[in-house]
Amino acid sequence: MAHIDSLVDKIADLDLRKSLRQQVDLLLQRRSFGLVFQEHKPEVVELPNYAVRTGCSVFPIAPELEGTWLVSGIANGQATITKGSETATVSVQDVVVVREFGEAIYPGLFSVGKVLRAPDKPTHAILNGENYHALETLLYAYEGKVDAIYIDPPYNTGAKDWKYNNDYVDDIDDYRHSKWLAFIDRRLWLAKRLMNPADSVLVITIDENEVHHLGVLLEQIFPEAVRQMVTIAINGKGVAKSGQLSRVEEYAFFVFMGAAQAASVEDNLFNDAQEAAAESPESAPVETEPAPTQDSWASLLRRGTDAARRDRFDMFYPFYVDPTTKRIVQVGDSLARDAARDSVTVPPGLVAVWPIRTDNSEGRWQVGRTSAEVLLADGFLKLGALNVRRSQWAIKYVPKGQRDRIAAGDLEVVGRGADGSVLLVERAARVAAAKTIWNRARHNAGTHGSGLLRNLIPGRSFPFPKSLYAVVDTLRVMVGDKKEALVLDFFGGSGTTAHAVAYLNASDGGRRRSIVVTNNEVSVEEARQLRLAGLRPGADEWEKLGIFEFITKPRLEAAVTGRTIADEPVKGNYLNGAAIADGFDENVEFFNLTYEDPDLISMGRKFSSIAPLLWLRAGARGARIDEVADTWTVSEQGNYAVLFDEAKWRDFAEAVAADGRVEFVYVVTDSRSVFQQIASELPPSVDATQLYEDYLRTFGLTQRWSSDFHAEGLSGISVARS
Repeated sequence: MAHIDSLVDKIADLDLRKSLRQQVDLLLQRRSFGLVFQEHKPEVVELPNYAVRTGCSVFPIAPELEGTWLVSGIANGQATITKGSETATVSVQDVVVVREFGEAIYPGLFSVGKVLRAPDKPTHAILNGENYHALETLLYAYEGKVDAIYIDPPYNTGAKDWKYNNDYVDDIDDYRHSKWLAFIDRRLWLAKRLMNPADSVLVITIDENEVHHLGVLLEQIFPEAVRQMVTIAINGKGVAKSGQLSRVEEYAFFVFMGAAQAASVEDNLFNDAQEAAAESPESAPVETEPAPTQDSWASLLRRGTDAARRDRFDMFYPFYVDPTTKRIVQVGDSLARDAARDSVTVPPGLVAVWPIRTDNSEGRWQVGRTSAEVLLADGFLKLGALNVRRSQWAIKYVPKGQRDRIAAGDLEVVGRGADGSVLLVERAARVAAAKTIWNRARHNAGTHGSGLLRNLIPGRSFPFPKSLYAVVDTLRVMVGDKKEALVLDFFGGSGTTAHAVAYLNASDGGRRRSIVVTNNEVSVEEARQLRLAGLRPGADEWEKLGIFEFITKPRLEAAVTGRTIADEPVKGNYLNGAAIADGFDENVEFFNLTYEDPDLISMGRKFSSIAPLLWLRAGARGARIDEVADTWTVSEQGNYAVLFDEAKWRDFAEAVAADGRVEFVYVVTDSRSVFQQIASELPPSVDATQLYEDYLRTFGLTQRWSSDFHAEGLSGISVARS
C-alpha cells in the first residue's frame, strides 16, 4: 500500500484526493475478508552474461555496495554507478546487470542442443531462464492457446529451497509466506493469460506449508473456474516430525477453465490401492500401467543372454529399408556362418539394417527371417528411430503377447500408417473419473522419481523429483482426451513433465508437446564452494553445475535417446515393460532465454534470436527458418513462411495461396498499411503477423500490463505480515 499512499498524497486537488482515499479504504475493507499479503518490492533477475551499458541497473559484487545501482557512465573498463545520492566507481567485471520485473524486456531464444527422433511430430521446447520473463516471452506465441499447465512450485518449507529477489527465503523470515504468495501471484496472472479460457486445465502441486494460502489465492485469481483438490500419497513410509503426525501425502489443485473437464481414465487411482505403497520398494508387487497402445511395439533386437550372432546364425539377416520414406522394403537372407556383412549386395537406393548391438558387436533378431516376412506383411514390423551417431536404424515389432491381445479383442487394429504398420487402440473399458484421493505405489517419489533419475543420469542427483507416473496420471486426467495438447510447466526442475508427456504420447499415440521452463541455479552449498574458489555466476565452471545444464538437459536427452551421458544404454524398464534404453520417438530442443536490444531487432539484425519464437508460434514443427532471405522463405514443412522483401508481396501471396499448407505468415515491413494490404491478399485461414512492429509492440504492452495490473485490485496487498 505504501506506493499507492504516496501517489494519492501527490494529488493537488483536495476533493479528488479525498475521494480517492475513500475508495482505497473501501477496497481494503473488502479485501480484508480475502487473502491479504504484502506485495513486496519488485523481483529482479541477474543477467551475468549481459553486456554492461550506460543506463543499466546492476548489482555490484563488492559486499559493501548493497542493493541495485544505476550505471551512469563507462570509461576505460570502469563503471560509474549511482544509487540516490551515492556514487561509486568499480570495474565493469565487478557488476552484474539486473532487470527488475516491470522493466521492458525484448527476449530471444538461443538453441543449445536438440534431439530429433520423429520428423513428423512437433518438438518439445525446454527453456533455461527466469520463469517470469519466460512467461512474458511465451505470451507472444501462445496467449490464450495453452491447453494445460502443470507446475510444481517451491513448497516454501523454510529450507532455503527458493529465492525471492536473489535471496534464499528460510524459516526465520517473518515474511516468507507473504513473499511466497507475491512470488506465485505474479506468475499465475501471466499463466492465466496463456491458458485457453474456453477449455484448459491448471494443476499445481503443493504441500501443507502453503496449501491453504494457495487455495484462497486460486479462488481470487480464477473465480470463474471449477476448482478441486486431490490428495496424493507419495511416500508410504511417511516423513516424521517430532511430536507430529507422519506425512505421506502432497496435494494437487485442479483448476478447470471454460468447458474443460477431467478426462476419463482406466484407473480411478483410489479403489483397491496396493498396501505395498507403504512398504519397501523391494517388497512391493509389480504395478502395471493402464492401456498401452504404442507401447505394444518392442525392439526386434535381441537383448540379454543368447543375444550374439553366434548363438543363432539363422537370425542374423538384414532388413533393406528406404531412408527417405522410412519404410522396410524387404527382408534379406540369413547370412552364412562365416560370411561378412559387406559381402551382401544392397539393392539400389536402400540401406541394410543388421542386428548390431550397442557395443557394435554382431547380435541377432528376436525372430527368424521367415517369421519376419510374415510380420512385415501383416503390418507388425516397422522402422524405428535412427541413431545418428551410430548410423543405425531401430527395428520394432509387435510381440506375440500383444498379437494374442489383438486376437482376444483387447487391442484393435484401426488402420495402417504410411509405412504399412498397424495402428493399435486399446479396447479396455474406462471408468468415469479419477477420485480425489490417489493411492498408488507408482506415485512413490523415491522409487519412481529419484530412483528413475539415477538410471537416466548416473552419479547426479536432484532434490525431490516427482514420480514420473504421478505426473503421467495427472496428465491423463488433464489431457488424456487431447492428443494434440500443448502442455506448459514453468517450474520445470529436472524435466519430469516433458518426460511424462513423451511417455503418455508413447502410450496412446498422441502428438502432445510440452514447453518446460527451468533455470540454471546451483544449490546453496555449491554456490558457497564456487564463490570460495573465486568463481561467479556466468563462469563456465559455475554454469555447468546448474540445474538446466547438469540435470534437466542430460535427463531429457537420456529419456528420449535411451542413452546416458556416458553413451551407455539406460538401465531398467518402465512399468509398462518397455526398456528405458529404447527411448521415445520424440523431438526435443533446448534454449537459453536471451535479452535483446530493441533497436537491433527493429533494424532486422536480430532475426536469428526471435526466429525460435516465430517457429514456436507456428507449432514447432520441422526445420526452423533461422536466416534472413532475399525475398521470402517457406518452412520445410510448409506450415509457416516469412516475407523479408515487401516489394515481392504479390508473388509471395500467390505462392502462399498456391501452396495451401501455410498457416502462419510473418511479414517484415515498417508500414502498417502495407502489412494490412498484404494480409488482405492472403487466404483467410492464414494467421499474419507484422515484423518487427508486432514483436516490439507486444513486449511493450506486456510490460505495461505487468506493471499496472495490481492497481486494479487483482492481488491482495497489506502492510501486515502473513
